Amino acid sequence: MFRINSMAYEVPLVSGLYAQRFIDFMEARGISRDALLEGTELDEVLEGPGPLLLSINQVTRMMTSARRFLDDDMAAFEFGKTLDLQGHGLLGFALLKQKDFRDLANMVVQYLRVSLPILDMRVSCSGDEIRIALQDVWDLKELRPFFVNIYMGSIYSLTSLICRKFHFEFDFSVDHEHEMWQRLAPQASLSFSSSGNQVVVPLSGRPARDGNDELAFYLASARSRDDVKADEHMELVARVREEVLRYPGREGTLERVGERLGMSARSLRHHLKLAGVSFHDIRNQVRKTFATRYLKDTNMPLHKIAEVLGYSDQASFTKAYRGWTGATPGDIRRGFLQTQS
Repeated sequence: MFRINSMAYEVPLVSGLYAQRFIDFMEARGISRDALLEGTELDEVLEGPGPLLLSINQVTRMMTSARRFLDDDMAAFEFGKTLDLQGHGLLGFALLKQKDFRDLANMVVQYLRVSLPILDMRVSCSGDEIRIALQDVWDLKELRPFFVNIYMGSIYSLTSLICRKFHFEFDFSVDHEHEMWQRLAPQASLSFSSSGNQVVVPLSGRPARDGNDELAFYLASARSRDDVKADEHMELVARVREEVLRYPGREGTLERVGERLGMSARSLRHHLKLAGVSFHDIRNQVRKTFATRYLKDTNMPLHKIAEVLGYSDQASFTKAYRGWTGATPGDIRRGFLQTQS
């Protein structure tokens, strides 16, 4: 079954967006980013610039670490639901135009194949049913049920747009009572220890949302949740900038600002990255503003300005200021004094 070359497990395939969302999910459950990533060698990878893709080995290292903290076998299904894939990209808008259940099911499968290439899926029609069966691609070992549950949660979220009642089958047993799973997936019936992992969607099922207006409202709501998160990130940026303005010197480091905001340095850096800014840039903007004011409005010696702004010596301050403005602090002060004479 698993004839994939071992080198393939190191090929970047999975969007880092889902890794970041999983970290947020774990933090909401009380597991810090530092604790989750400890020993995975992923902390620096996830902090890297630009679009990120993770290999299967990297993804499994993160999930193996997560299993140390999660004693809840429903958590993976819950995470799959929170991915909110229907509110992203073109899928949701395509659903607005699509009427045929068979085409809808195929669209869901193709979308998940591209978004999460960890398990594969096969769609088949039998009588008045559509079956979406999960198929193993990688040797996930003991993590296999965990990944199956993530997929099932994602499929549940998407299939809820298509049908009001459908059936899930899992080929493994679970620890929680059936009633607890039913509360997690109220629109579905669930069977465990079955012959395979699949979702059965009745073709005769009444559409979950009648008409384009209702579905459009749902998709707009999904987008609004993203906007709220973006607003939260920008609020954090404002709070960080305020802290650095209050403490532009050695008390204005990433670690100290994080402490005052009740966050680890890594978590603070991560949330600023989601807002599209870096702590380094925020601090440098504040330092540049303070430095220029000191140079033009005071007679404070350059070495003292360097000290106030948290630099170890005047040379480091001069180098930084030249990088910001193209001029040295001495040039700015001399030029300003000349204009005043």
